[in-house]
Amino acid sequence: MKNVIITGASGGIGKELVLYFAANNWNVIATMLCLEHGKELEKVKNVYRYVLDVTSTESIAAAREQILADFKTIDVVINNAGIGYRSFVEFSEDQEINNIVNVNWLGVVKVCRAFTPVFRTQNKGHFINISSIAGLVNLPLGSFYHSTKHAVESFSECMAYELMNFNISVSTVQFGNTPSNFQKNVTKCNATPLKCYNELMNKISSIVEGKTQKNKDLNEAIVTKVLKVAENPPKNFKRITIGYDANALNVLHNFLGYRLFGRIIRYSIFR
Repeated sequence: MKNVIITGASGGIGKELVLYFAANNWNVIATMLCLEHGKELEKVKNVYRYVLDVTSTESIAAAREQILADFKTIDVVINNAGIGYRSFVEFSEDQEINNIVNVNWLGVVKVCRAFTPVFRTQNKGHFINISSIAGLVNLPLGSFYHSTKHAVESFSECMAYELMNFNISVSTVQFGNTPSNFQKNVTKCNATPLKCYNELMNKISSIVEGKTQKNKDLNEAIVTKVLKVAENPPKNFKRITIGYDANALNVLHNFLGYRLFGRIIRYSIFR
């Protein structure tokens, strides 16, 4: 059986990936901030839980030591852990900015850094970094979330060149709003003294909620595709876009260019 590490495995799409990989005969090394958060996974066949805080180099190193004591090889690492922050730049807070950068971008960097030597020693391995359509296009109130996902895309592509000589490959996965608990946990800035800001926040939140509810089949599409990538990793860096929303936005952005694309977004939001 092959072995996969999945970060942020206690809930959302991370948990669904854990269950899907386990059901398809993979040993799943499910990492999370606290084992209590993933208690439902405790008795699931082929699932092994470990504490790992992607923001902490020490925590990652400790988890790696424990994992390698239990598993001789690691075939795939899926960097899934992520958080959201929806705020206006003017009213953003240092702590929230630090949190999203540390989890969404530096967390990916640190986990890849920790497990690259493992893959290199094995002379094989594949990183799947869960990004977002936010890593390919820019939308209102996404200044912080989008920028971290763009950073993941750039980091992943650059790293892929470095690792080619060691039979280590890298993929990123982009999709839209999934019907999970992610949006419920997104941190939003409080109401501001500016009416137009508050109206924009309400409009964006309403649009996101509507899209999330419509994407009923997206989770199944994501876990199915990610498993296929893990089972047959591409040799070269690859971006995998999943779902109608993500594919449509990506095609429109690439075809129209940022000026026309921006005009459409402004019309959709401010009409």
